[in-house]
Amino acid sequence: MSQKVIIKPTGEKAVLVGVITQQQNEKKSKEYLDELAFLVETAGANPVKRFTQKVSNPNPKTFIGSGKINEIATYVEANDVDLVIFDDELSPSQLRNIEAVFGERKILDRTNLILDIFAGRAQTAHACTQVELAQYEYLLPRLTRMWTHLQKQKGGIGMKGPGETEIETDRRIIRERISLLKKKLKTIDKQMATQRKNRGQMIRASLVGYTNVGKSTIMNALSKSQVFAENKLFATLDTTVRKVVLENVPFLLSDTVGFIRKLPTELVESFKSTLDEVRESDFLIHVVDISHDNFEEQIDSVNGILDEIHAIDKPTLMVFNKTDLFAYELKDADDLTPRTRKNNSLEDWKNTWISKNNNNCVFISASKKDNWDNFKADLYDRIKEIHAKRYPYNSFLY
Repeated sequence: MSQKVIIKPTGEKAVLVGVITQQQNEKKSKEYLDELAFLVETAGANPVKRFTQKVSNPNPKTFIGSGKINEIATYVEANDVDLVIFDDELSPSQLRNIEAVFGERKILDRTNLILDIFAGRAQTAHACTQVELAQYEYLLPRLTRMWTHLQKQKGGIGMKGPGETEIETDRRIIRERISLLKKKLKTIDKQMATQRKNRGQMIRASLVGYTNVGKSTIMNALSKSQVFAENKLFATLDTTVRKVVLENVPFLLSDTVGFIRKLPTELVESFKSTLDEVRESDFLIHVVDISHDNFEEQIDSVNGILDEIHAIDKPTLMVFNKTDLFAYELKDADDLTPRTRKNNSLEDWKNTWISKNNNNCVFISASKKDNWDNFKADLYDRIKEIHAKRYPYNSFLY
């Protein structure tokens, strides 16, 4: 059973900062800040206020304008706020300039926040190594002279050149650590590849989807295991594989790390080896939170990453989860009322997606087990089809 990892509340107060641009309108900016607030809560802090500014492009020096950043600084000082968190990745120069304005207050960007959450969630040697590598690669270009040494400076003849500054020493230490972590990751990747080969020719299915859509809940229900599941972003970080038997057909089911928009480049690169489990699967179960206001965009985000790892064309069952939380509005609606996201009923969505996906989808509530038998029947039919092709001599079992 996986060890439960809980990120404890820190009690720190945070303000969130976002921008409204031509590429990111007000509605989308609000949605991103909602997600950022959830990330902050997942990390254990308390988001107390949001600031947004309309700009044509983020300010190359301070991300937002000087007037807005001074307004935020005044609020932070007056309300004793601990953290200022920006919804996009800050460049090294932007980070230095913003830190100069806020003094001792901690400044984070979305990337740094996600890396911090991943560090708190990682359990296995593989995940810990991947996260640590991503953290150092993010940190390297952002070192300043205020940086405290990661470790004591190495001693010995020839270990420190004449005139080497403190920051140069820090950079060298980090580069050496990055090199060591990459070697360690290669060794772990080879071990995991061997493990996958040792599983034989069993059918392999992978749960994929946006973070916090209920993949681990489905894994627990299908495999009768106890994978950690919580209403938090990135509750599951390590890939978990369980054997499942539906009627008379066995297969391996894996639960992988959830995806998210604006996923840090460092994490995408570090976790590509983890996603080998998805790439080598015979079948994907794409889980979607039907109760989320913008689940269509979440689907697009997941499909983008699947395309990047060359897994987009695999046979897929779309599972629209959390039907028990779905809500829609029909305020004074009549036959002439235009259909929108807010007044589409669950039946409307079912008809729309079933027609588009040729019945390759099912609507369930994993926590309530609503429509669970139909989901298992659909999954069984698809696994059985793959099994029959791979083992035609066992077709009499069906």
